[in-house]
Formats: sequence, structure tokens, C-alpha cells
Amino acid sequence: MSDESSLSPVIRPMGPADLDRIIEIDVKVLGKQRPEYWEMKLDLVQKRPQISSLVAELDGRVVGFIIGGASRWEYGVPESVGWIDTIGVDPACQRKGIAKRLFEEMVKGLKKMGVDTITTFVNRRDWILLKFFKNLGFQKGDMINLEMDI
Repeated sequence: MSDESSLSPVIRPMGPADLDRIIEIDVKVLGKQRPEYWEMKLDLVQKRPQISSLVAELDGRVVGFIIGGASRWEYGVPESVGWIDTIGVDPACQRKGIAKRLFEEMVKGLKKMGVDTITTFVNRRDWILLKFFKNLGFQKGDMINLEMDI
């Protein structure tokens, strides 16, 4: 039996047929079901060309996904700025470079859209995710996250 960590995942565009597997991965990662959320996300991805969405497959099975896009001047952010909305990898396949490969492919697509800077939100106490993004080359940006409890 081959070691999955030595295999390179196939990266391809996300499609409606991937919904059930994305929900399954999301439940494994977050511990709760959000099918309506994912139905809305996939619907949005299909309708908006500035949104990029990819999945990673090993042996024909989706093991990870990423969604991001180009700003297009939302909230005054220039169209040269892209964002990573969400990224998820099946826990059984984590630490095998799948998220990094998904990110690299997304960067290629965002560059074609004219993006030269990528942003994302990470909880400042999520050391694992902070380390992941730091290893990809992310650093603190100029924007500040503001929030208010209501």
C-alpha cells in the first residue's frame, strides 16, 4: 500500500457534485453540520467569476477545498487584493501538503485576475492556523479587524 503523503493531490475546480464531501470534511473539522451554508457558498461560487474555488483529490476522493477571490473594490479594497475565505482538509489527510497545494493553485488563478496581494482573517489565538499562513508567507497587514458585541 502506498503512503498518501508521497502522493500529489489532483487539484481541480469545485463543482456541485463536491457538496456532500465538503460538508463531510467541514463536520470533521468543525464538529457541526452546516449544509445550508455550503449550499449557499457553492451557489455563490457558480454565479460569481471573481470567486475561485478548488478541491484536492487523492485517489478520486475529495480530501480538501479552498475558496477565495478577487476584491473588485468591495469596502474600498482595491481589485488587486484577493482573499482566502475558507480552506479545509480532511483531518486524516492533514499535514501532507494538501492545503499548501490548494493555496498555490489558488494563487495562480488570482494572479490571472490581476491580484497582487492576498488577505485572510485568522483568530489571533489560533496558533496552528497562524503558523500555517506564516509558513505560506503571510504577515500582518495594514487593515485592522473591528468588531462590536451587540
